[in-house]
Amino acid sequence: MTVTIYHNPSCSKSRQTLEIIKKKGIKPIIIEYLKVIPTKDKIKRILTMLDYAPRDLMRKKESVYTEFNLEDSSLSDDVLINFMVKNPILIERPIIICNNKIAIGRPPEKVLDIL
Repeated sequence: MTVTIYHNPSCSKSRQTLEIIKKKGIKPIIIEYLKVIPTKDKIKRILTMLDYAPRDLMRKKESVYTEFNLEDSSLSDDVLINFMVKNPILIERPIIICNNKIAIGRPPEKVLDIL
């Protein structure tokens, strides 16, 4: 079983989710997505797997979200995805992928649904 986590070590929910994975005896592939920024294609793939619109994957309380008025419904999906690539702090975390299943670790125990 391969488990990948898009992780932000500064985020308590991300750390808690990673701990749950490790307690299951799994050594995940850890992608610190603020350092290794997902490509536009990767974000699109994640959105498809989650069956989310781009805004569903965005952290709406981040200053970048309000600063650039990203709640504006006239913005296209492509524009929103480009903002996530340029400002990965906007991406909800953690994202866990396991054998073509995907979950957002909010709450952290949600990861158990796909392991």
